[in-house]
Amino acid sequence: MATLGPGMDDQQINPYATPSAALLDPDADVPDALELAERMTRLGASLIDSAFALVVVGPVMYFSGFWARAMAQQVGLAESAAWTIGGFAFFVALQGYPLHQSGQTWGKRMLGIRIVDLEGRKPGLGRLIGLRYAPLHFVAQIPIFGQLVGLINPLVIFRSDRRCLHDHVAGTRVVKVKSEPRATS
Repeated sequence: MATLGPGMDDQQINPYATPSAALLDPDADVPDALELAERMTRLGASLIDSAFALVVVGPVMYFSGFWARAMAQQVGLAESAAWTIGGFAFFVALQGYPLHQSGQTWGKRMLGIRIVDLEGRKPGLGRLIGLRYAPLHFVAQIPIFGQLVGLINPLVIFRSDRRCLHDHVAGTRVVKVKSEPRATS
């Protein structure tokens, strides 16, 4: 066993011991300064975000004839893939700015909630897009399996940690935005 150098504790170090580290429990309680967003508030934000997207993408899908072809089940794999990629690119264009600035989509911003990592910090845009949104967006396109995952994803929110499947994938949670005290004159 080796001892520490001069000026350090006389503790002995076992060079053959397994390394140790403090691990963060993702299901642990939210830090005191953060309060989890309510489930209905998260649903409302999701509905607002979906409405924003539908207002723009819906008419494009309708007037391009995609909607009619999809209802008649006449959409090929290439066209479906193009719409999936285009839809995700549109999502990033629409929501990228508020996600980068504050960890919020427009709907989350309107309802006073935001996305944070498990330590309570704003995750980077790459993590939000690459881990929180992209995997489930593209998995949802897989027949049967995608629909099953799409059903399970929001149902996981009923656990005590209120995290959806996409939160678990990305290591995020959604919390209420703290209101800053206003300066009085």
